[in-house]
Amino acid sequence: MQVSLIDIGTSKGIRIPSAILKTLDRPDKFDLRVENHRIILEALNNPRDGWEAKFKNAHNDLLIDDTIDLGQWDDL
Repeated sequence: MQVSLIDIGTSKGIRIPSAILKTLDRPDKFDLRVENHRIILEALNNPRDGWEAKFKNAHNDLLIDDTIDLGQWDDL
């Protein structure tokens, strides 16, 4: 796919087609580097991906198991 440079203030940029971004789950950040005269643009995952689901289920790990006999500690 050929792309053209566009002016962005005092810099230059390219437009990334939305179809390509959709295949990458629309990342907000990328790692940009140059290797062997090539520009490598690597999508970065959000470090908080999956946190929401983990928080929703966290209460299950914090509850005391109701099968434990708490009366065993009464004599201590």
